[in-house]
Amino acid sequence: MTYNDIFIDFDDTLYATHDNSSIALRETFDLFHWERYFADPEVFINSFWTTNVKLWSQYTRGEITREYLMEQRFMRPLSLAPGLSADSDYCREVSDRFLEFCSCKPGVIDGAHELMRHLKAKGYRTHICSNGFHEVQYKKLAASRMTQYFDTIILSEDAGAPKPSPVFFDYALKITGAKRETTIMIGDNYNTDILGAMNAGLDTILFRRWEKDFVPPQPPTYTVDSLAEIAEIL
Repeated sequence: MTYNDIFIDFDDTLYATHDNSSIALRETFDLFHWERYFADPEVFINSFWTTNVKLWSQYTRGEITREYLMEQRFMRPLSLAPGLSADSDYCREVSDRFLEFCSCKPGVIDGAHELMRHLKAKGYRTHICSNGFHEVQYKKLAASRMTQYFDTIILSEDAGAPKPSPVFFDYALKITGAKRETTIMIGDNYNTDILGAMNAGLDTILFRRWEKDFVPPQPPTYTVDSLAEIAEIL
């Protein structure tokens, strides 16, 4: 198959979101002096990640708003802290500081810059397709020095719906002028990136960053375990 346009997820496909966010979470913990409430920081950190994953799943299904996600991913783990009054205003302030810490981190997945240089050298048009929020995605792109690689940056807030909604992919095709038959989607999340793109009629590359033995129930066009393998396909 010959492709002209490549849709690429950003968070944890190119940008090391989990690793960068883990550093930012520790910085947030220290800034607000939560050691006064948590003898073991891992109690808070583990609760945060469990809560965050659940809330993001709800958000991508359209069940909650971004504001609810950003507030509750702190309110719920902080409810474990005896003596700490974590109301909505407090949690919004915490979220703002956390996003500031997140947005300045430069870390990328191994091979991210090499892959993007390869794709641009081959003449592909490349487009970010992300559910991330406006106030951090552009800053993260700049901090990681990846803005230069992309013709278009498509965020779910602009599309009117997050991946895997067909609304997102229809918007992405329209704004880029890409054709379904010559466009391929690359992503690490099977449910949002891959199934969403498949349902939109696109070819797909699943980057199995997290579970190398994961067998997709509905096979993508290609499956890889590293970004370097994508350069062998495209």
